[in-house]
Parts: sequence; C-alpha cells; structure tokens
Amino acid sequence: MDRPRLAFLDASHGSPHAARNFRRELDADLAEFDVTCCETPTDLAYDGFVVSGSRSSVYERQAWQDPLREWVHDAVDAGLPGLGVCWGHQFLADALGGTVEGMGEYEIGYREVEREAESPLLDGVDDSFTVFTTHSDAVTELPPGAELLASNEYGVHGFRKDRVFGVQFHPEYDPETARYVTRGKDDQLSEARIESVLDGVTPANYEAACEAKQLFANFTDFVRETRAERRGRVPA
Repeated sequence: MDRPRLAFLDASHGSPHAARNFRRELDADLAEFDVTCCETPTDLAYDGFVVSGSRSSVYERQAWQDPLREWVHDAVDAGLPGLGVCWGHQFLADALGGTVEGMGEYEIGYREVEREAESPLLDGVDDSFTVFTTHSDAVTELPPGAELLASNEYGVHGFRKDRVFGVQFHPEYDPETARYVTRGKDDQLSEARIESVLDGVTPANYEAACEAKQLFANFTDFVRETRAERRGRVPA
C-alpha cells in the first residue's frame, strides 16, 4: 500500500523532539515545514496535513500564523484531511471558526480523557483512556458543525469537522519528550508541581498512554481512504 504524503506543519519553534516523534508515529512520507519561520507549502500536492504543538498561543495572532492560516484554509477547501495536535488542535479549531482562550491554569501530566462520540480517529481506543497533556489554552467553542470527540474536566480534548480532526493531548510523546517539556515549564509552574509531574512519567503510565497512538494509524488509514475517493477508486 502506498504511503500517503503529508505536509507536516511544525509550529514547535525548533523543538528537537517534535519532528522526531511524528516521523516515528506516522506511517507516511512527511514534507516538513518550520511554519514559525514562515515556511509553508507552495501548493496542495499532498494527501493530508498535520499541525504540531507550539509554545505560542493562537489568539496572539503572530505574523507567522497568517500564511499558515491561509494555506490551511486552502487545504481544507480542497478536501485534504488534517490532524492538529495540542496547539495544532487549537489552531485548526480557530481557523474553522471556533474559539480558543486561556484557561487561567495548567493541565500537564498523564491524565484521563473520555470519548464523547464514535469516530474513525479513535477506533480501537477505550471509552476512557490515558494521555499526556501540557497546555494552558483550550478550545472553548467548537467550530460551527464540528463534533466533540473527547473531553475531560479541563474541557475539549478532541473534535472533528468534516475531514479535519484535532486532539488536545500529545499521543506522539515518548517519556524523554514528556520529561523535556515538563522541565521547560520552570517559568510557569512551581518546582513542586514540576517534580510531581516528573514522578508520574513512569513506564506504566507511558504504556497506558500508548493506546492513544492508535489514532495515528487511524488517521493515515483515513487519509488513504480519502485519497482513493478523491481519485475515484476503491482503496487497495
């Protein structure tokens, strides 16, 4: 089966972990763009796209977000499937007409999330599942016509609108990334909070969170099916 070609829109501001994690988890050929340096695709010659996390906020409207927003609008209009993770989830929700706001608090560490609807993105994932989270902004209003896919006490953790999906959590994280990101919050969280989160980065919690990685295979399957539909044939 042909590997799909995805535009990987890296908003991580040069994180050493972002692209590495997505390369490992996605069964696809990635064309990588550092969107924070205003690198965006010049065309729509892709089977789908993925938007990474970021330390930025969607509502800051930084200049580099403008060309990304324009390309995403074009990609969605062309029918390309999309997946946003953490900031990418917020960005896609905002770009499609939803609302993103600051939470006034931080959700970070291994947490439980509840499924709210059946979706091809979460096929094979339990109704309640473990994920690693790190965010202080959240989608507070879904885009018009979007469906809520997952949530917890902190709010929206997944949505779908047509061929676009977003998840607030980080299914791509390995323990190394979870520790790296947590230690990087020393300007926002207390030392005690950071140590508490680090104590939770255990083999058992990581193993539990690996269940959510199924969504990457589900997404690439969805991309293949969509590609076949767009080409007017049945997938192999």
